[in-house]
Amino acid sequence: MAKPFKIIQMDAIEYLRTIPDESVNLILTDPPYESLEKWRNVGTTTRLGFEKRLNEDGKKVVDRSKEQNWFVTIANERLEELLTEFERVMKKNSHLYIHCDETTRDILRPLIDKVGLKFWKSLVWDKRAIGMGYHWRAQYEFILFAEKGKRKLNNLGLGDLLPIKRLKGKQYYPTQKPLKLAQMIIENSSAVGDVVLDTFMGAGTTGMAAIRTGRIFWGSDVSEKAVLWTRNRLTKEIERLETKALETAEVQDQQEDQNVSVTEEQQAGTAS
Repeated sequence: MAKPFKIIQMDAIEYLRTIPDESVNLILTDPPYESLEKWRNVGTTTRLGFEKRLNEDGKKVVDRSKEQNWFVTIANERLEELLTEFERVMKKNSHLYIHCDETTRDILRPLIDKVGLKFWKSLVWDKRAIGMGYHWRAQYEFILFAEKGKRKLNNLGLGDLLPIKRLKGKQYYPTQKPLKLAQMIIENSSAVGDVVLDTFMGAGTTGMAAIRTGRIFWGSDVSEKAVLWTRNRLTKEIERLETKALETAEVQDQQEDQNVSVTEEQQAGTAS
């Protein structure tokens, strides 16, 4: 099997500039938006690597000495350029999905129209569990849905509320999204053999879902850890699929041999 993915360690916009016009069938991505810094500074998220510790007064404070540098956030002033490049590389009649919070949604919404894409709506991912924070703690995340040209969804029977439990635990990459969520979007907005792009690939969940559903994945991330994580994850998935295909082929061969044997015995019985 030819390797169905291409990944690289590179800034998202710089990587997009290397991609030819109208060569991508679907974009599904989760940028490390600037507003994450706000929550990191007040200590209501550990997703950017900061942890909390007790100070001499016994109070919890943010410990910046243990920053893991998982993310380099993308500045709000770069979002228009990012969307412009998205629009350029998207094929006619294709879709774009961007994970974001409420603050970033208000910035992205007018920019999507400005670069020439059609904004349709905000999907709501219900994480089925509350997150960190104060006052009415967040349980959802927006996924902005936009279109270039006109492309019909493969399944018009799905709603815009996506109740899929979030991942939690140290075994997961920070902000890693459920595979089921990415697979649902990819299957509804692309076809087998299409190119799916994620320029903030993180743990490579978009790539996993793309490969598992027979698509081709192109991805980038500025983090070396993300690239290594994704390459390892996708390579193992390809090996799993190849093993499964071989096992299926062997079962089919055995079944065909049995069918031939039965046919030969029937023919011999008729001849006698």
